[in-house]
Amino acid sequence: MGDNPLFFDEWTSLGRTLIVGILAYVALVAILRISGKRTLTKFNAFDLIVTVALGSTLATILLNKEVTLAEGVVALTLLIVLQYVITWLSVRSPWFEHMVKAEPTLLAHQGQFLDDALRRQRVTREEVVAALRSSGMTEISQAATVILETDGSISVIGKSS
Repeated sequence: MGDNPLFFDEWTSLGRTLIVGILAYVALVAILRISGKRTLTKFNAFDLIVTVALGSTLATILLNKEVTLAEGVVALTLLIVLQYVITWLSVRSPWFEHMVKAEPTLLAHQGQFLDDALRRQRVTREEVVAALRSSGMTEISQAATVILETDGSISVIGKSS
């Protein structure tokens, strides 16, 4: 089978994965708790990037024997510190917030689809209708507004009786 066994290499490699996995996970949880609740919220596209990067970094720490636990914890810390800096700056600088945060987009108004906005945001009428159903409505005419939120979700505000 060659030098790279498919199912099992040696007990020390399994032990390393177990020990480093537990320690890296504890370090990640501790860093996230220290950094605060806003570190990984549904706030903007950067949160998705950081979440994926954290997962990738954790997997690399677990599976790549050339990456030490200390190097991995530094990488996790760096990603979280960068995320903290981005959220800190976006709260304090309208210009920076505009650069990193998408604006909500009106997709329908007073029961009428806004086709240009749907096209620009790559949202189909069917997706809007599904959001209407989730809000207990059956027709677009029942909606005062339909908004594509900054996190990609669709909010529906019904017309008042």
